[in-house]
Amino acid sequence: MKTLFIRSLTGAFFATLVIGSIIVSPLIHGITFGIFTVIGLYEFYKLFDGHESVQVNKFPGVLIGFILYTILILTSHQILKFNLSVLLAPVIMLFMLHELWKKSKEPIQNIAIVIFSYFYIVFPMWLAVKLNYDFPNSNFNIVIGLFLLIWTNDTFAYLTGWIFGRTKLFERISPKKTWEGTIGGFLFTILIGYLIGSLFQPGTSYFWIIAAIIIAPCAIFGDLLESLFKRSRDLKDTGNILPGHGGVLDRFDAAFYAIPFFYAWVIVFNSI
Repeated sequence: MKTLFIRSLTGAFFATLVIGSIIVSPLIHGITFGIFTVIGLYEFYKLFDGHESVQVNKFPGVLIGFILYTILILTSHQILKFNLSVLLAPVIMLFMLHELWKKSKEPIQNIAIVIFSYFYIVFPMWLAVKLNYDFPNSNFNIVIGLFLLIWTNDTFAYLTGWIFGRTKLFERISPKKTWEGTIGGFLFTILIGYLIGSLFQPGTSYFWIIAAIIIAPCAIFGDLLESLFKRSRDLKDTGNILPGHGGVLDRFDAAFYAIPFFYAWVIVFNSI
């Protein structure tokens, strides 16, 4: 019960921080998620501390990731007239040059891991901020809806699995996850999607129910993917900045995978 209390308290603080930044303004949202991005990149590179062949330099990796995030934010918010997106590829290509001086045994692995981290962390965080800018709040913020569905799936998968869980979902990677918890999280996510579409955005139930059907499995896959990363390094959590939850990667694992799919659904829906 103590663990559940700490987890709930930390979760409430985290949710307040995320939702508060989204509500205040897209700029504050971008800054807050930029901080999360920097911490997440650092935690990801820290996974490889002590690795026998991979040697990821945290500072240049985090710095370039932050620069890429900033370029994407400035471009999507049209803060500067010059389209900074043309700098994305050159910045990444310049980063690769530092391997020339490292004398690493596996330079290709080092470069691949860092570039993967940008797709895995930077890109989804930028898309979440871009959604807030491209689809401004009318009577209900679309990004808040996204996170409500992700958190609903996470919370009720945990609770129903804790109460009814018997059948293992993917024991090799995540021994505690069960099919009962997964189904419970999925059903409650659809319910919340329906409530959002009927109470907060009347007439949009179709959009939010489909969004829930997309987000629930994506959230599970995102969680499993990060569990795979941690298990490969024999780690329980990626950090300890959030008591009861671990690190930023532990808290955003479902979101990293769900955000690109949700963004795609938003674009498709608005194109119909």
